[in-house]
Amino acid sequence: MSDVSLVQQAVVEALDDAEVDRVDAVFAGTVFGVTGTIQRCLQTLGIVGVPIVTVENACATGSTALFEAVHAVESGRYESVLCLGVETMTAHFRGPITPAYNDAEGAAGLAMPGIYGLAASRYGHLYDVELDDLALIAVKNRAHGSLNPRAQHGKSTTVEEVLNSRMVADPLTLLQCCDISDAAAAAVVGAKRKGKRDITILASALQSGQLWDHRSVHPWGFELMQSVARQAWETAGLGPADMSLFEVHDAFTIGEVTATEALGLAPAGRGLELVKAGHTRLGGRQPVNPSGGLLSRGHALGATGLAQIAEAVWQLRGEAGARQVDDARTAAVETMGGGAAGIDGNGCVVTILGG
Repeated sequence: MSDVSLVQQAVVEALDDAEVDRVDAVFAGTVFGVTGTIQRCLQTLGIVGVPIVTVENACATGSTALFEAVHAVESGRYESVLCLGVETMTAHFRGPITPAYNDAEGAAGLAMPGIYGLAASRYGHLYDVELDDLALIAVKNRAHGSLNPRAQHGKSTTVEEVLNSRMVADPLTLLQCCDISDAAAAAVVGAKRKGKRDITILASALQSGQLWDHRSVHPWGFELMQSVARQAWETAGLGPADMSLFEVHDAFTIGEVTATEALGLAPAGRGLELVKAGHTRLGGRQPVNPSGGLLSRGHALGATGLAQIAEAVWQLRGEAGARQVDDARTAAVETMGGGAAGIDGNGCVVTILGG
């Protein structure tokens, strides 16, 4: 589908859900879209004449658009804001994402699969864990995705299938890596629905990465995720134990493990224990990625963060169908953006929501 048709579907659904026919401004994100992508798409819906701001923050692009919208509404700058993310990855890549011409790490072979592969190896060295257990993340999320009609991959898998799939970046096999996707996602911040349950954003925190050098012993991105999470928990006045569910950035299986640890759901080196115990599965105490995550949904970079937010909102409203988390009242969403050489992430956004 074209970016125009994807945006039309997502925005119309979001506006209908919010029960509004106009907004005061738009914060939108796309990573690979050409100049004017957002305006070109929105003008087909008559959304013109308002401030339209386009942001790019790698995989955290959609979440960054939401962050800006939330704080614009909180400050009184606008009453209602449309957040939008869109990406048509297949228009730019026939396979894996090609590193940019000025990406020193990419030129050395450290595209994102390589970086996450090194993160997994580092994790195994630090904590002496069996890295084959990372396959359990893929199995869990594919099982969740089989219950999600919006997921790109709706089929469950097994540990054996995951481990026997083609090696991509040792120790990460093909089924431990997300794939590219074409998608759009949208949300309206600030609108009040008549007589219907609204979801409150209790905190939205964003930081860019620090210099990535010998001072860190943790896998790539851990300190950035941990720092942003601490800020979000402090703002919300809540902690990881208070969450009903999590949607985290599982572009690769190791990404979910380090994210849950950085957010404080498990101590460092203990994240896989939660999976083994069923804690993070549907039906467990705190499901992680009930949507199926990026491993099932695919990864349309500009849209991913807002797709995570949409899942959290549906869960908190009790509208998630077969994958509904029982008595869901709070949710945490983490989106990690990477790709700039020399720092441990372009940016990370953590959002806390309450029903």
